Amino acid sequence: MPHLNKLRTAVPGEAGGDTAPRTLARLRTALTLFFALDGFLFAGWVVRIPAIKQQTGASASDLGLALLGVSAGAVVTMTLTGRLCRRFGSHPVTVASAVLLSLSIALPPLTYSALALGLVLLVFGTAYGGINVAMNSAAVDLVAALRRPVMPSFHAAFSLGGMLGAGLGGLVAGGLSPTAHLLGLTVAGLVLTAVAGPVLLRHPSPTVPETVPADERAPGRPDGRSRRLVTVFGVIALCTAYGEGALADWGALHLEQDLHAHPGVAAAGYSLFALAMTAGRLSGTTMLERLGQTRTLVAGGATAATGMLLGALAPTVWLALLGFAVTGLGLANIFPVAVARAGAVAGPGGVAAASTLGYGGMLLGPPAIGFLADWFSLPVALTTVAVLAAGAAVIGYAARGASSAGRP
Repeated sequence: MPHLNKLRTAVPGEAGGDTAPRTLARLRTALTLFFALDGFLFAGWVVRIPAIKQQTGASASDLGLALLGVSAGAVVTMTLTGRLCRRFGSHPVTVASAVLLSLSIALPPLTYSALALGLVLLVFGTAYGGINVAMNSAAVDLVAALRRPVMPSFHAAFSLGGMLGAGLGGLVAGGLSPTAHLLGLTVAGLVLTAVAGPVLLRHPSPTVPETVPADERAPGRPDGRSRRLVTVFGVIALCTAYGEGALADWGALHLEQDLHAHPGVAAAGYSLFALAMTAGRLSGTTMLERLGQTRTLVAGGATAATGMLLGALAPTVWLALLGFAVTGLGLANIFPVAVARAGAVAGPGGVAAASTLGYGGMLLGPPAIGFLADWFSLPVALTTVAVLAAGAAVIGYAARGASSAGRP
């Protein structure tokens, strides 16, 4: 990656001393829009899962297998995206993945069998995996250049996009077909990519300025200890992302099927979860400065575990919605902190590895919930979210010494 000073030649006609800060501000805005787009499109898909399940005639286990297409496409792509980012840059990979994601979201409502649904979700998962690793790698580079712990703000944009996507889905669920709805999301995604994409394509990812002390720069090739630490942070991300994926894909179905909620209310369940997560992430930087990383991880995991037990086992819709909100607050900052720590320990390679584990949990969780729902019940299956959130808290506390390694 070129030195940050090279960014001063990227925008002609501006004063050299001001160009770099302005460029970083533009990059931050563009990346924030892509994070929001990712959440918006993903939520738009998940709130239509009940309708598409009915359209395909799939059982819970059939749907779980179809959702495995998302998982397989994403996890395989994530393992390759780090290499693509190193070769072509994280910015072009982000833009290309956004185009593919926007196009592929229109495919699920065109299917009429679980097999066909699984195949198109394989394409959707490929785009989803690519954009998430590329965006997070770009964000870590930008955070290092800004020298501010703003990683939660990018994930707040993802959550805000998810809230808006789910809210829109709830509004149109009763009167607009999944085909028309998701095709509209395709158009919206392509338009936003056309607006924000050129900013990323014009400017390369910044590197840490030379004014930053050498011991605060991203490390080079990771050694064995660094790889182990990245794995620890990746497992923490996995435990919490599992819950986010489970609520995204099964939360609305739980409210509608087990608690007999109206489809609009059921769709609003994920919107409420996303709203709570957005609020938690918007305050993430302040929380990290006041509580520190270990307390943030432990408190978040414990809160999420409590909230999910309420959300899964509550006898009424409104108590379940409260549980979803508490879960969102608890999970809010665990994933961005884990990914940022992995980046501090091992650079962009650490981000790719931790993101792969984390988003693997988000994408492998829904199929697991489907099988457990068939074997036991959906409420019982959802309690595994609480178990893994508590596990993340325990691992975060056990890794308290390691979490202080690397740059602050």
